[in-house]
Amino acid sequence: MNEFLETEENIVRMLKTVFDPEIPVNIYDLGLIYKIDLEEDGHLSIDMTLTAPSCPAVDFIVEDVRMKTEGLMGITSVDVNIVYDPPWDKSMMSEEAQLELGFL
Repeated sequence: MNEFLETEENIVRMLKTVFDPEIPVNIYDLGLIYKIDLEEDGHLSIDMTLTAPSCPAVDFIVEDVRMKTEGLMGITSVDVNIVYDPPWDKSMMSEEAQLELGFL
């Protein structure tokens, strides 16, 4: 497998281990990850949102994303950007997440 694709798969795998402390579904399946941009030099930029703009766990979640992705082979630095456009809504969740939370 291509090393770049393998690194991207590892990034997604790590993001699936990050949870909002108030929701029993990972941030990736919640649809909170809007963009993953991995540059050739290993710099990783992640655009993500929150389920609510006033989420009290924002610092915890951002630091968890940064720590878990920085440790991956091939990643030299990480920027986590919180964005609110487009606004998050329940339709952005995976079917699995919707099922887990009782929306299906």
